[in-house]
Amino acid sequence: MLHPFQEVLTLVHTALVHNGASELQAQATALALVTAQASGMPSHGLSRVAMYVSHLRAGRVLGHATPTLLHERAAAVLIDAGNGFAFPACQLAIEQAMARARGQGIAIAAVTNSHHFGMAAYHLDPVAQAGMVGIACGNSPAAMPAAGGKRAIFGTNPIAAIFPRSGHPPVSVDLSLSEVARGKLLVAADKGEAIPLGWALDPEGQPTTDPHQGLAGSMLAMGGTKGAMLALVVELLVTSLTGAHFGAEADTFFKPEGNQPRLGQVFIVIDPGALGGQEVYSERVEALVSAMLADEGVRLPGQRRLQLLAAARQAGLDVPATTWDAICALC
Repeated sequence: MLHPFQEVLTLVHTALVHNGASELQAQATALALVTAQASGMPSHGLSRVAMYVSHLRAGRVLGHATPTLLHERAAAVLIDAGNGFAFPACQLAIEQAMARARGQGIAIAAVTNSHHFGMAAYHLDPVAQAGMVGIACGNSPAAMPAAGGKRAIFGTNPIAAIFPRSGHPPVSVDLSLSEVARGKLLVAADKGEAIPLGWALDPEGQPTTDPHQGLAGSMLAMGGTKGAMLALVVELLVTSLTGAHFGAEADTFFKPEGNQPRLGQVFIVIDPGALGGQEVYSERVEALVSAMLADEGVRLPGQRRLQLLAAARQAGLDVPATTWDAICALC
């Protein structure tokens, strides 16, 4: 059933507040979840509301946390999410990084003691709107082994980048570093279907086609060793620079019980004017985009997400009745 964007936003906001989230926490978190749903990413959308509420109730998230600046220099800042939801802290990080990049040409803003940060590219949309380049990455509870290993030690550790275009939507890349999303194993398990070899390992570290064994074991990195190395890069960036937990130190998100995850995120913002200049930047971006689109079948990354979001804001979100009723029950 179609529901106006604002109606869905109000419902999620109400569910979060009713279960202990402050206005600050609920407002930023509800907007991120509803935007993800509207953008065609239900795995980071309304399906997360019940999980977030369970974490509030169990004390895994502190609903009245306020993000604070721990350390800062001219082009760098570390923000403590205070074991609250990630979104208010990430919003502050982006604001700080953008302001500092305008003065210094480049800036990095990191977040520690954080939680699930949803779609990585979501946080970068304001950066592109300001005409700057953005990079985002974050870790998550352990789901993938290191290269050559069998034990889950890295999360799926998403990474995103955004490149603004003059008069056109930005080029926006967003990907997790597992071969497939963990949600695909959940779907296969629910349907009683097998999964292809190469998606996951069982608890003994052996390749499996059984989604239940894969969920109990670990996900495989995309591209094998190369993907695992990228996951290592993200893990080190967001932990060694911030003091955040490793993915292996954070309990799974998919159970109410567990520790406060204390994860980390890193955002880098670059002002093109500080390097080759805006004119050079725009010319190079458009030249590459034109070359890509000259090849029939190429679709620029991020375009579909923005199109779906625009359509949902105008026509509403198609929310399954079971999902709507489940969120209503949390209110």
